[in-house]
Amino acid sequence: MKAVFVDSDNQAESNRVNFSPAEGGSEDKEDIMKAVFGDSDTEDESDSVNFSPAEGGSEDKEDLTRAVFGDSDSEDESNSVNFSPAEGDSEDKKVLEEVKGISGLWLCRNFLSPKQQDELLTAIEYEGWFKESSQNQAMRFGDLPEWALKLCGLVQHAICCYDVMCPICNRSTACPHEDQKNSPFPPELLWREPLFDQMIANSYQPGEGICAHVDLLQFEDGIAIVSLESSCIMHFTHQSAITKGAQCTQQPCDTIQNLLENKTDHNTDLASKIPVLLIPGDLILMSKEARYNWLHEINRKAGYQIWNGEEIPQSRRISITLRRLCQTK
Repeated sequence: MKAVFVDSDNQAESNRVNFSPAEGGSEDKEDIMKAVFGDSDTEDESDSVNFSPAEGGSEDKEDLTRAVFGDSDSEDESNSVNFSPAEGDSEDKKVLEEVKGISGLWLCRNFLSPKQQDELLTAIEYEGWFKESSQNQAMRFGDLPEWALKLCGLVQHAICCYDVMCPICNRSTACPHEDQKNSPFPPELLWREPLFDQMIANSYQPGEGICAHVDLLQFEDGIAIVSLESSCIMHFTHQSAITKGAQCTQQPCDTIQNLLENKTDHNTDLASKIPVLLIPGDLILMSKEARYNWLHEINRKAGYQIWNGEEIPQSRRISITLRRLCQTK
């Protein structure tokens, strides 16, 4: 299976408004697979990796880990990258928390340890997607790389096994409101097979971001994004504030951007958004309300990447987005 590369200087249907990479296409899954990739090839085992979750889990968590990742002895040690946590890193410290004000938007800080991030970046570099400056995005449909499949498994593991922050008492453990806690993905999403079958890897240089958009309706509910290398602020805006009820998924990206820029001045514009700080290794999950009714964007222009009164230093940022295409009848 080959990757699709997007040339930053020649993008027909893009979410980049001078600074962001393209969104996925609108064809059905089978048409995309045949027209873009042709017949699928067997996956090259040489890019296989071992992406195992952190130590410190219960026996149930270990069973789930083995079910998702398999036994480590089965990996090809000669070519595999060992996605293992650093010594002392414990998933007991990792918590899933729903972002206040946005139903269905969840954040997991330090989802990947620094060591895991380095090894994931090594696997991405091994793919050779971003060797040329004109290549800033690679998409895969159907047969994902082995390391991406195991990243999908790690996302599933996190949703199943990590503690969930209680919105009432702001505690993740010893909480008296366990029956009132939500889950980032409902069971019908969490246990679908496969959990994800489409992946986008984006490379953003300083000053580059992605304009306000809602992911295309060709993708099902339930989206995961892993952020790497550079910190950034992702802003969320409810679509009712822009389109007065029209579906943002049907609006061209430049149309939405013009509405945002012409509607308010800079300060009022920021006041209407909910900022979420993403640091390297963070995971965000979007479903239901957050997935369909909130636009998300990363504007890395001056004045937009400010947290606690300070401008966030910018360097190259890599993101991995995992989604599932709607099934054709």
